[in-house]
Amino acid sequence: MSKLRGLWRLIRLVLHLLHGLWTMRRYFPDWPQARRDLAVQQWSQALLRIAGLQLQVKGLPVQRAPVLLVCNHISWLDIAVLHAAAHCRFISKDDVRNWPLMGALATGAGTLYISRASRRDALRVVHDMAQALAQGDVLAFFPEGTTSDGSTVLPFHSNLFQAAIAADAPVQPLGLRFEDANSAAISFVPCYVGEESLLQSVWRTLCAAPLRAVLSFGPAQTAQGRDRRHFAAALREEVLRLSASA
Repeated sequence: MSKLRGLWRLIRLVLHLLHGLWTMRRYFPDWPQARRDLAVQQWSQALLRIAGLQLQVKGLPVQRAPVLLVCNHISWLDIAVLHAAAHCRFISKDDVRNWPLMGALATGAGTLYISRASRRDALRVVHDMAQALAQGDVLAFFPEGTTSDGSTVLPFHSNLFQAAIAADAPVQPLGLRFEDANSAAISFVPCYVGEESLLQSVWRTLCAAPLRAVLSFGPAQTAQGRDRRHFAAALREEVLRLSASA
């Protein structure tokens, strides 16, 4: 039964991805930004339903931009979870751009890409982020730089926090965890870690019993004179608390 469930969800997921790509190419050039943002949020909510996930949001996103959202990173579903909960533009590693279908959708949703191997590119992205924040945008990224199984929060890379400091923009910490929808026990099913391939993680998730993504928004913080390393460390502690109590 689990394989049949996975196959049915996979078929629907591929069709949903294709429909999203068609919508972006057909309508996004003519739609105002607010309508595009709403379409991305609704599309992400539908993706979670197709994948068998409920979404529970605790707390409230900052109601006025600019703001930088930071969250722990567990799964290939994390971006969809954040998009489903609140509008944001992601900063993501550049290999996401080449993911089948998802890469084109991420690009269409306004993702900013960074090459982690290049210090010069990091400086460029910090500049682009600061500029976007100064213009009143909502940005989001995963400061761990990679995924974990969700049992802890890895140390934060601090470079990109400089954008919020430069733009004097608040940073809102988020904590994410996945649960079994029936028992509320922590679930590692959606994890995408180690040497596992993306397709393996996707298939395991689609075959699973119903899951729940719990996303907790914490109070926004400003640097208040802290350098990016101390600011990042303080925000990591808050993300750790939020993900544990999500």
